[in-house]
Amino acid sequence: MHEMSVALAVVDQVAEAAERAGDVTAVRSVRLRVGELAGVVPDALAFCFELVCAGTLLEGAELVTEAVPGRARCAPCAHEWAVGMPPRLTCPVCDGTDTELLAGRELQIADVHWADGGPADAPTREPISEER
Repeated sequence: MHEMSVALAVVDQVAEAAERAGDVTAVRSVRLRVGELAGVVPDALAFCFELVCAGTLLEGAELVTEAVPGRARCAPCAHEWAVGMPPRLTCPVCDGTDTELLAGRELQIADVHWADGGPADAPTREPISEER
């Protein structure tokens, strides 16, 4: 299952960002944008994420996945449509095959919320954006 390798990569990237930020005591949540065509099963990813976080700065962090629907555009007629699953990559208007996939393959860290070493009532640092 490649969800384990995705979870490992996410934890590594977030841990590196927290280290660069300095004074981070815990990661509270990680939000991922996951395209419907990315081939990732969100429940399996959540399970793997929990396992990989154990014993790290991310232990107990909430994983929030944001589904990104697949969208395509036809070059000849400029029609845009939701490709769905299984994906329809031919234009539903002109049946053209010269199409561009606009969205749906995303697999990116949208933001991370963490606690720093300041006072207990201090707000978390601003979210980070990471793309892979």
